[in-house]
Amino acid sequence: MTYHFPKPQQRAAAQVTFRQPVKEDGSEVWKLVAACPPLDQNSMYMNVVQCDHFAETCIIAERDGQMLGWISGHIPPESPQTLFVWQVAVHADARGLGLGKQMLRELLTRDTCGNVRQMETTITRSNAASWGLFRSFARDLGGELTDAPHYEREAHLDGQHATEHLVTISLPRKALRMVA
Repeated sequence: MTYHFPKPQQRAAAQVTFRQPVKEDGSEVWKLVAACPPLDQNSMYMNVVQCDHFAETCIIAERDGQMLGWISGHIPPESPQTLFVWQVAVHADARGLGLGKQMLRELLTRDTCGNVRQMETTITRSNAASWGLFRSFARDLGGELTDAPHYEREAHLDGQHATEHLVTISLPRKALRMVA
């Protein structure tokens, strides 16, 4: 079962194209993430693996050959109805266009996500941009957003990183339009 989400009609974002990454994109993804603080910088190798092994649940947004957006995610084997979004990066040149929400919608229309009924991510309390993105996305869908501490600073992160809250968004069927 696949779904289609209506896309916002935004003048500047209309020129953006979306695609699955390939392993050759890994270094450019790494550079994009580095240019998007406060995102955690993973190794370039990690981004290459994401682009190669998890391409079906990752997305790149481009305009005129420039990478403007990236989402990495996966469907956990023990939770096939969940799309876990690891990281969302939007280049400064594309902020304010709703690109993050467009990429999330595009991911959910893929055949790979046909059984997905909820989205999860983790967010630190201080990451206002991510909270805004996921709250707005949930509101647009009419989905319920819940959160709770998940990866805790002292218990899991050796005091080296702020607590990550597990954010869960229900994806109500009434908000989804089936693609024939």
